[in-house]
Amino acid sequence: MIRVLLVDDQSIVREGLSSLLQTHADLEIVGEAENGKVAVERSLSLKPDVVLMDIRMPIMDGVAAIRLISQSAPEIKILVLTTFDDDQYVTQAMAYGAQGYLLKDTPSAELAQAIRSVNQGYTQLGPGLFAKTMNNHQTATSNSLPPATIPPELAQLTAREKEVLLLIAQGYSNREIATELYITERTVKNHVNSILRSLNLRDRTQAAIFAHKHLI
Repeated sequence: MIRVLLVDDQSIVREGLSSLLQTHADLEIVGEAENGKVAVERSLSLKPDVVLMDIRMPIMDGVAAIRLISQSAPEIKILVLTTFDDDQYVTQAMAYGAQGYLLKDTPSAELAQAIRSVNQGYTQLGPGLFAKTMNNHQTATSNSLPPATIPPELAQLTAREKEVLLLIAQGYSNREIATELYITERTVKNHVNSILRSLNLRDRTQAAIFAHKHLI
């Protein structure tokens, strides 16, 4: 059972999300919060597996709440669900510890699956949002590193791992990579774990950004 905390300043949205998500047998709504301050308090007291976090809220916004929850309870996964796809919100939320960022027009079945994926440690980004994190990362680092800088960690990757990394950068899922390279999904997962470990990266989003900087 995945224990979920709902955070949104509109009670009707929380009620709707609760009704939709509780139709899934493996999801349990353990609490609600109407702003970031209450979200932090209830995250620390209820210890949910996943916090479904809105961004724009009174008293304390979602970005500030993400930062505090990640600092105090890094084991709690945070998935942003909001109507705002502003570049700065997306970038800050992911930088401060969110594992995913989705928009509220996401179908309920996809949202439920995203909660499961985030709970397992995967990163989830809605359509078009990866490009926003990518563009902001490149803008922030364009003047800090020489364009031709090749990190030594890249030499640790095998040819196959580099192939997998390139496909990650193109947005392929593990299943799609397995099909593309004619290998099993378990083998792909092993390659991904090895890539993240070798490059000292947290997740697939960082791996994709790394690939765009140094391989593409």
